[in-house]
Amino acid sequence: MLLSAGLDSAVLAAAEARRSAIHPIYISTGLAWESDERAVLNRLLASSPYAGNVERLVHLSFTVEDLYPDTHWARRGDAPGFDTPDEDVYLAGRNIVLLSKAAIYCSQHDIGRIALGPLAGNPFPDATPQFFSTMGAALSMGLGHTLTIDTPFAHMRKSEVITLGSELDVPFALTLSCMSPQQGLHCGRCSKCRERRDAFAEAGVVDPARYAAIPIR
Repeated sequence: MLLSAGLDSAVLAAAEARRSAIHPIYISTGLAWESDERAVLNRLLASSPYAGNVERLVHLSFTVEDLYPDTHWARRGDAPGFDTPDEDVYLAGRNIVLLSKAAIYCSQHDIGRIALGPLAGNPFPDATPQFFSTMGAALSMGLGHTLTIDTPFAHMRKSEVITLGSELDVPFALTLSCMSPQQGLHCGRCSKCRERRDAFAEAGVVDPARYAAIPIR
């Protein structure tokens, strides 16, 4: 499964690990927050409920540094503001990049399913059921290896994912849902921090994350 240190993929990993061993893949593409994500992810996977049913974390790379200029907010680490719409943080082709690299790895290791964690309401063109179905078929054809792309949380809101994560004892304090992390802390000023704050409030669960700045109310 494609795994970042984010809340959604952390809960998905815990849910998947209850059914069978999972093969987590982290793909670096050259974006500003990746070093913070990798540090948090290593601590996350060493904790319960992952220990014992998660294979070694695989690090792959697929640079977008030649597609996004140095001035791009995702390269600078200066994310759009707290109340900006989803469209302002769209990264063109992100799921195409991640799935393509993961699929090649899967074909080399006889893995037939890739799981990832987009949620209901995702507005981007590379996060629709039609895209995932078509991408799975194209990758299967191009690699000569049958692959299914599975999105188990596609019908869920983030607050529902948090409720499930609570039931699975996911260590939310070891997740990172931020586009401008400050030495491992959530910045408290980007739209991902807003989404996280609002979802925990809706779920009625205390957010244990530490924020570099108090999230704007």
